[in-house]
Amino acid sequence: MPAPQPYLPSLRKYPLATALCAALLGPLTQADEIIVVTDSQHPVHATSDVRLIELDQPTRIKAELGAHLPADPARGAALVQRRLKDGGSTLQARLGTAYQGVVDAWSFGVTTIPAVIVDRHYVVYGEPDVAKAVALIEAHRRTQP
Repeated sequence: MPAPQPYLPSLRKYPLATALCAALLGPLTQADEIIVVTDSQHPVHATSDVRLIELDQPTRIKAELGAHLPADPARGAALVQRRLKDGGSTLQARLGTAYQGVVDAWSFGVTTIPAVIVDRHYVVYGEPDVAKAVALIEAHRRTQP
């Protein structure tokens, strides 16, 4: 497994670590933020306390909106409009969160998935078990002065 790579911090912080996360993931403190970037083809093993960014989430939401449309373009457009209206603020929030995740992953400089980012400073690529990735980062931290 590759060693954690230094990561340049950017953007705002999202405080997501909780006591459960700290208990499950070892000596991380509540100040440590864990972000996982992946897609539906690369499932990960993570607690609900990490921020999970699924890069294909916007595409999956758009597929939901466009599922089972009639062949007539006018009727299809009307059905999509109705679905958008029926989804209301919940659908808007899902879309906003999905696209924000893609933007954030891009700004983090993620090059491979899955990627486990800790404290916006360390990243482990290719490890689907978040606890193992965090343990690698913690082991690396202990070797640093």
